[in-house]
This record gives sequence, C-alpha cells and structure tokens, in this order.
Amino acid sequence: MQDLCKFVCVALALVSLPLDAACAADKTSSRNPVQNVPRQSLPVTAAEGKGLLPFYASIRGANVDLTHVYPAVTHAIVTIHGSRRNAGVLGNITNHAIHDSGEKNWNTLLIAPEFLEEIDAAVNQLPADDLRWKHGAWVDGENAHNSPVSSFDALDAILDRLANHILLPNLQSVVLVGYAGGGLMVQRYAVAGRGGDALVHSGIHMRYVIVNPSSYLYFSAERPMANSSGEFEFVEPARECSGDNNRWRFGINNPPPYAGNADFDSLEQRYIHRDVIYLLGTEAADPNDASGDTSCAAEDEGPNRFFRGKAYFRYLELRHPEMGLESAAQRLWYVPGVGNDEYKMLTSACGTAALFDLNDCGTRVFNPRP
Repeated sequence: MQDLCKFVCVALALVSLPLDAACAADKTSSRNPVQNVPRQSLPVTAAEGKGLLPFYASIRGANVDLTHVYPAVTHAIVTIHGSRRNAGVLGNITNHAIHDSGEKNWNTLLIAPEFLEEIDAAVNQLPADDLRWKHGAWVDGENAHNSPVSSFDALDAILDRLANHILLPNLQSVVLVGYAGGGLMVQRYAVAGRGGDALVHSGIHMRYVIVNPSSYLYFSAERPMANSSGEFEFVEPARECSGDNNRWRFGINNPPPYAGNADFDSLEQRYIHRDVIYLLGTEAADPNDASGDTSCAAEDEGPNRFFRGKAYFRYLELRHPEMGLESAAQRLWYVPGVGNDEYKMLTSACGTAALFDLNDCGTRVFNPRP
C-alpha cells in the first residue's frame, strides 16, 4: 500500500486532487466547466486548420515531456475521458491500474488528453490556440469551435507522436481506451480514424478499448430488439427519430468533415479486423441513468448501456460470422457486478487485461443475448 501511495500521489500532483476524489466515480455535471486544465499541449495540424490540445502525460506517476526520449517505454495507454471532461481523474484511475498490474508495467507511458468546451475556455482563460468544442461535439469527431480541426485529428496527432521511433525507440504496443462518452468517441474513431495505421505499419500493436458507452455506430438501418426466443433480432425501427437514428453518431449518414468522403463498406471491413475490446459492466443496466443518452436514436439501440453493448456485438457477429471465432480480432468482455463506474471498470481483472494488451480475462462472450 505504501508503494501505491507513493506511485499515485505523484500523479495526483498533476491535477491537485485528493486520493478519494481521484478514485471515486466522478458525478459532476458535463455542463460545468473543468477546474483543472493540463499545462502541456500538443500541436494538432489538419488540412485547413491547427491548434493545441492540452494533455497530461506521466510515467510511474511523474509528469513527463513528450518531446524527450524514453527508451524504457514499451507500452503506452491513451485515456479518453467521458462527457464530464475529467482527464485528470481518469488518468489517476489508470495510474492505479498500472501500479496494480505489477512492476513490469510501471514504465507504461500514460497520456490523458483534455477535450475542452467553450465554457471551459471562458472560466479558465485559455490561450486562443487551445482547441475547444461546442458542448459534446468532440465526442463525434466534429471540428473545434475555434479552428477547423477535428477531435479525430487530435487523436491522430497523439498516435503520430507515439509512432516516433526517435522518442520511443522500444515502443511495442498502444491501447486507446475510452470510458462512457470517451468510449463512444473511441468506437467511432476505431471505425473512421487513421492514426492507428501509422503505428501498425511501424510494427506497433494497436488496441481500442470501449468501456460502457451509451451508443454505437451502426453500418445499416437495422436496430436491435429481443425476440420471443430470447435472442437479438435486428429490424428497421418503426420510428425514424426525425432521421437521427441513421445520422452520424448512431449511423453513417452525414459524417463529420474528417470522414466526409469515407467509403463505409471499406471502413467496416477494416474495423472488424482491428483489435477492439468491448468492456461492459453487467450492472450498467439502468434505463434512467442520468449520464446516459435517452434520445430517440439512442433508445432505438436499446434501453441501457449493457443491452446496447451486447446488441451491437451481436449485430457485428451476424454481419461478419468470423467474429464468432476464437481468433476474431474483436472481443466482448463482461465485468461482473459493476455498473457505470470508471474506477471499478478499469481496475477490474478484465480492465487490467484490456489495458495491458492481454488476450483474455475469463469472461469473453460469444452470441450475447438480451
């Protein structure tokens, strides 16, 4: 325990949070401005704009500069916060997971970017170049409010920095993990994002970990229902949700500029062969979850996070039967007895296995049922 306190307390200095605040599930409103903004920032350049993305970075809980060389690093984790934009809190939770995974993983490089919104800029008096988005727009890969730079461009920039063999000459694997709203972002990025390709082409393994998001990107108009046999069935919903259920976030129509010219048939084929872990808490089944998405289009995917995650995996299995094989790149793992709690999800046995590029945690599920 003394080692854990030393390991984590250094990390806490990055965001000035007490231990209980750093490790508890964050219940602040997504409409509130963030109280802590990272001091480091990464340049992000897109075809028509540029800006700076604030982020935390640490090794063994100590702040590090991503322009320096780190030959001891063989593994990196990039954490994407949820709608409350609590990058420091999620980073500290991940530091717990790093410590508890054993000393062999203590040289893991942790990067926790902060996707800020306009309200954060006003309260924290951000520099003009710091990227900020309209409320919730960063989740979908939309352009920043102050520059034509997508939040997906920002993820590309992070992964491009990790692909730099001069700075990280011995890097072997990268995990991009998103919780709740961050899981929603990581799932869409795993479909449309380009940054992971540079890592894979340079021999670095890339994994995407999607934790308890409130919705998924469907490649067709069908949505799930539970049939009389107790199995998932996929049909076009009777209500159209004003067309929202097939628009981007929920479907492939009207994607953001980053993916505006994409061939989604090709992206779907690429997506199912990417290493993706869907990490679902079995108790994330509250249809009245205040932090969940209760929009018409989201509810067409099911009543709660657990149902929606199971249904989406089954949807992909039916479209791609190879996903039912042990060798399939994508996997569905349950975290028993845990709901929408980032600390318990990421520090669970399955959370640890997902973060450290392990192949199983004992709860893998095929053909999930409602």
